[in-house]
Amino acid sequence: MAESRPSPSPILAALILAAGYSSRMGRFKALLPMGGTSTIERIVTTFRQAGIGRVGTVIGHEATQLEPLLRRLDVAAIPNPNYSSGMYSSVQAGLAALPATVDACFLLPVDIPLVRPASIATLAARYAKERSAVVYPLFNGQRGHPPLIARSLFAEILAGDGDGGLRALLQRHQNSAVEVEVIDEGILLDMDTPEDYGLLANLAQRRHLPTPAECEAILALQAAAEPLRRHGRAVAAVARTLATRLAARGVTIDRNLVLAASLLHDVAKGQPAHAAVGAAMVADYGYPAVADVIRQHMAMDFDGSTPNAAAVVFLADKLVREDRRVPLEERFQGSFERFRDQPDALRGATRRYETARSIVAAVENAAGAAVDEILVDCGVPTYTS
Repeated sequence: MAESRPSPSPILAALILAAGYSSRMGRFKALLPMGGTSTIERIVTTFRQAGIGRVGTVIGHEATQLEPLLRRLDVAAIPNPNYSSGMYSSVQAGLAALPATVDACFLLPVDIPLVRPASIATLAARYAKERSAVVYPLFNGQRGHPPLIARSLFAEILAGDGDGGLRALLQRHQNSAVEVEVIDEGILLDMDTPEDYGLLANLAQRRHLPTPAECEAILALQAAAEPLRRHGRAVAAVARTLATRLAARGVTIDRNLVLAASLLHDVAKGQPAHAAVGAAMVADYGYPAVADVIRQHMAMDFDGSTPNAAAVVFLADKLVREDRRVPLEERFQGSFERFRDQPDALRGATRRYETARSIVAAVENAAGAAVDEILVDCGVPTYTS
């Protein structure tokens, strides 16, 4: 294959590896339902949302099932007649089918379906800047998928015998590889078994929200101090317990939204108007629903009706001092004393206290139990002076 000189804006492609037997799964992975679509269609959409227009799928086992869908998606179907010999042969078949104009290629097995488009775009931007031989995504210190592999390695991969797999070959090029931190637990999540599939299919339904691990990664990226993170975890435990009780009593409430917003509610703590700043920050990460709850955690209009996610997070925050539970009156006592000679600040504290009391009444009415009773087993110890 003729080598081509890198273009000013690199031309990137993506190969989805879907030729395997899915033997441990017992069902063909590429066509499994995943978040309202099929696994293969979800992955194709991910690449296209990230700006990768050239997407191909390497097929082998169950190729006749997959080909009609790939035609509908306008995705190149690349046959691998040697698919029984393993994934390395699929990598070779895919790379061999790429035109010489492609500068680098993402490689993603079909059993890793929950990578975020933002992660793909981040890897592409890093490659455009540095033209490294390999660009790996990293989450919490662990490499994941998909690697972005430069054309400079294609010939070596195509000539390889597959001994040790692609990983062994890439290991020889560590000095010319880079790692890029992404806020994306999905780069590590694969599905080999039905149990794995069940977990990922469930997660796919709430991929519009960050996972707890992704929340922690956002806090780390913002250099949030450990006491602030402990406070967020305590608020999350209280809020999750309240939301679980409300849901059990028939209240419609998104417990995953409650959890994420609780963990991130103070992400901008220490900055002026930290609720608004934190909301804007989280919205920029791509989580508008979480941002809306964060925006309201210091001031909200609650009409006394059934509590929603924002109300539960607001209340949970007011029931936690540092990383301990505290009675509402005690939580506000210090504010009332501190703002005694500051009328505007005192009015603000009083409004927050009255809002919290109103939410307590609504929670207790909907949950059929006192808040203190609900929180007995929430896992957050009470505050002692």
